[in-house]
Amino acid sequence: MSEMEKIAEELNRLSATHPIGSLQDIRQELKGLSRRAARSIFTAQSIQDDYAFHLGGRTELQFNVGWETVDGVRRFRHGVAFSLEPSQTLPSIDPLLPKIARFNEFIRTYPDELARFRMWHYDNDVRSGSYGVGEIPSELAKPHVFIFLGHLAPTNVPDHELVLNDFDTLLSLYRFVEGAEEFPSITRKSGFSFSPGCSIKPSFTQVSLPERILDINLRHNTIQLALYEFLAKKHGVGLVGTEIPSGAGTRLDVVLNVGGKFHIYEIKTAQSTRACIREALAQLLEYSYWPGTQEAERLIIVGEPEANDECRNFLSALRNRFSLPVYYCQFKVSNGELIE
Repeated sequence: MSEMEKIAEELNRLSATHPIGSLQDIRQELKGLSRRAARSIFTAQSIQDDYAFHLGGRTELQFNVGWETVDGVRRFRHGVAFSLEPSQTLPSIDPLLPKIARFNEFIRTYPDELARFRMWHYDNDVRSGSYGVGEIPSELAKPHVFIFLGHLAPTNVPDHELVLNDFDTLLSLYRFVEGAEEFPSITRKSGFSFSPGCSIKPSFTQVSLPERILDINLRHNTIQLALYEFLAKKHGVGLVGTEIPSGAGTRLDVVLNVGGKFHIYEIKTAQSTRACIREALAQLLEYSYWPGTQEAERLIIVGEPEANDECRNFLSALRNRFSLPVYYCQFKVSNGELIE
């Protein structure tokens, strides 16, 4: 038995206690199959010497594990991928193009949901660097491209439980890409539920300094932690929470409990105040007014640029004419100061 066969077999065995263990049942449901293709994630048909993907994944967003050599080091990867390599099973990549569009729709809807992962791609066997999770650009939707979203371990040895836990997280993305839902959904407990504390997202230790400066996910996490610490110091740790379920399948960056009424803070990393407002406004309205959510006393857009008079006047008009409690605050990460 090859090394990859052993890894795939162990993942199949351990998946019995994970949601991903039901992948073939999920595929049968989504595709209306008369019977499931197999009992396990990986089979002999989908296991190669250096990689494996789930049975049926050749024409799908595929759950994928394997090895890559990066800077001379052999490392283990796991995640999901689009393989746009024509073959007998996939003579044309056209069936995958609508799935890439649905992938992008999921990322637009939940831009922070998969922020702890990385993306990279191969174009005619030339590997890109890794970058933050985002939409797949049209120029990559072409033959002989391999697009990956997931995790690259520092060594060639897999952490089986980490692989399966990450596969569980990626199931929501897979369900939407391969399904027919009009709107992507994520399995969460229902209803708004405030709990204090800071859920600090993992940082990426395998990235260069330029990536740390330019990656919006890293910048978002930095601001989120600093904003939490500022508000907790000012109001008390028991009154501030991060990553709070909204009740509409989304999570709120930071929430402040003010006597049982809530202030929702939405963090944006755009280069201008106007862009921050444009990106955040629709999200905040959904967080507060969508059925099943908790109406907020204040909706606060947080960005690093300083607000100008045009932006202040715009938000003032929304408050006065439409009674929308929307505000903008500048946050200075250097000294942890929130300027209202």
